[in-house]
Amino acid sequence: EARQLVRHGHFTINGKKVDIPSYLVRPRDVVAVKEASQKMARINEALAAVDRRGVPQWIELDKENFRGAIKQLPAREDVTLPIREQLIVELYSK
Repeated sequence: EARQLVRHGHFTINGKKVDIPSYLVRPRDVVAVKEASQKMARINEALAAVDRRGVPQWIELDKENFRGAIKQLPAREDVTLPIREQLIVELYSK
């Protein structure tokens, strides 16, 4: 779903429209929801869910202005999801 939102051009990075889901962000990049997209129910639901999930330390979130900044790229220790890297390596080595 996030890929589709990006592909449809609902986000900007550093003020420029981005519609490539694989775009690589860098430290100090600012990701924002376009003004016309800020009324979308799905985006507002996702922002409301942030209170339950929390925000990683490497992201600075400004919910009122629909933007977030990448403070630094995450280290492996910062990722708390149960990810099995070996399965990813096996998939892409085929």
